[in-house]
Amino acid sequence: MATEFTGTGDPARSMALLWRRQAAGGTRPGPRASLDVDRIVDAAVRLADREGLAALSMRRVAAGLGVGAMSLYTHVPGKGELVDLMLDTVLGELYPDEAVVTSGGWRIRLRTVAHVNRDLFLRHPWARHVATGRPPLGPGLMRKYELELRAVDGLGLSEVQMDLLVTLVNGFVRGTVGGVQQRADHERATGITEDQWWAATGPYLAEVFDPERYPTAARVAPVAGEELPAAYDPQRSFEFGLDRLLDGIGVLILDASR
Repeated sequence: MATEFTGTGDPARSMALLWRRQAAGGTRPGPRASLDVDRIVDAAVRLADREGLAALSMRRVAAGLGVGAMSLYTHVPGKGELVDLMLDTVLGELYPDEAVVTSGGWRIRLRTVAHVNRDLFLRHPWARHVATGRPPLGPGLMRKYELELRAVDGLGLSEVQMDLLVTLVNGFVRGTVGGVQQRADHERATGITEDQWWAATGPYLAEVFDPERYPTAARVAPVAGEELPAAYDPQRSFEFGLDRLLDGIGVLILDASR
């Protein structure tokens, strides 16, 4: 999937749009009655959900709205600003019940943070391919940051450690969610399912897992294969990795409390 970067548009225009404020210098003249920023962003998100970031263009978004491309520029200056708006909008979907980030122990709270972010990427796969080196500092992102910091507040950590811990959990989620998307991409590209692929390779597995050449692999693979549904189980790997990540965070918290 294509990669887009936040912060590639005009910073002042992006910030004004993110916070729905009139940018300095005003907007270009033109028809406004049938369009607004929210409608444009919603159409762009729907397009990216269906077809990915590679399909995203001002022209395609305009076509989906049934207007000419130039009509969009009255409201959104270009694709760079549009990507900022799209990402901040979907981040605004997170934590409809804000209490979840302060309910239960720290482990439950961080597990919730991880699962909520993972679910977002599964709903909007394109969002994982938006690089945020220059984050869109809109209300969606800032609310997410505020709530996730609350999940680790009061644990005896420094402000820097709190920030790094939130970044760590989000980075873990972003890295692991790709496995789910890759499986779907493989099946779409090849036209065969995971089960069909393994069935076709079955006659060759005795040679592949030769116990004389690969004794450890030959011992481990059959046992793992009995329990795991495929060579790579994204859900199982996510849960296993999250547990180990939380174990490590527990050490940090224990050390901070001493």
